[in-house]
Amino acid sequence: MKNGLYSAGIIGTGSYVPEKIITNEDLEKIVETSSEWIVTRTGIRERRIAGENEATSNLSTIAALRALDDADMDPKDLDMILVATVTPDMPFPSTACIVQSNIGAVNAAASDIEAACSGFLYALNVAQQFIATGFYKNILVIGGECLSRITNYKDRGTCILFGDGAGAAVVSRVEDGYGFLAQYMGADGSNGNSLAVKAGGSRMPASAATLLHDYHYIHMDGGEVFKFAVKIMSSAAEKAMDIAGITKDDIDCVVPHQANIRIINNVAKRLGVSEDKVYSNLDRYGNLSAASIPVALDEAVKSGRISKGDNVCMVGFGGGLTWASNIIKWSKDSNAIKKAI
Repeated sequence: MKNGLYSAGIIGTGSYVPEKIITNEDLEKIVETSSEWIVTRTGIRERRIAGENEATSNLSTIAALRALDDADMDPKDLDMILVATVTPDMPFPSTACIVQSNIGAVNAAASDIEAACSGFLYALNVAQQFIATGFYKNILVIGGECLSRITNYKDRGTCILFGDGAGAAVVSRVEDGYGFLAQYMGADGSNGNSLAVKAGGSRMPASAATLLHDYHYIHMDGGEVFKFAVKIMSSAAEKAMDIAGITKDDIDCVVPHQANIRIINNVAKRLGVSEDKVYSNLDRYGNLSAASIPVALDEAVKSGRISKGDNVCMVGFGGGLTWASNIIKWSKDSNAIKKAI
């Protein structure tokens, strides 16, 4: 404990992507595009799509159970579940409540958080506050999306980008000197229309007209979003490093939002971080919105790219417009966890 606050970190991760794969070659048969163009412009080769009977809660439940297993934790020990998503099963109950029921986390509060692709980091940073103050001991944070449900497969500018999946992390107390070192979040609502789903809420309820104009699908100004993303992701990462009192040379792994390979490479260049320190699975999954970072994080951990003592920078941007970043000194070690608690 430091300054009356507990050290909070991630003690378990898990992820799940659906079995169905849509390749670039499949999309060539649907819209006017080519695999070469998609790879050159985005770096994406394929994406996963949820089955007919799968919803965000289904994907999130599997990821949650895998994260709990990795943390060696019973669902009944959870104090809270936070699900970051823009594709909830329904307006209410929250997807978090559905997951709570699915996994039997009977002692957990549950709520959804919506910050688009930044959502998982927003939720992670909120969880850190609850753990650090001692209000809660164990929080499950999930980023889950079924973006295929709001993707217009007639729009070649967006349908090539998005996929479905879920990732989860268990946030708990860890030994001093490890865990979250810094968090940073921001938003610019004045430019929200550059990436939005216009209909389906109280402003524009579902109607024949909204369906006719495809307002229930993702609309994006690609050029504006690209420029915003490169600038804000690099500055957000730098801000978190400044707060943590470290430099780019101290970073062992960067886990960025997986939106576009050109964005990721530009951010790495601006930060002065070598590409071998940046984890990317974009080619296999595309943009998973709030699920993007937790799925990549879980893969990076399970593949050995992240180990105890590593400084990890997670950074993302999303609709809103929103952005978030954090620095965490990885603490995944069962003995250290037991000592801290």
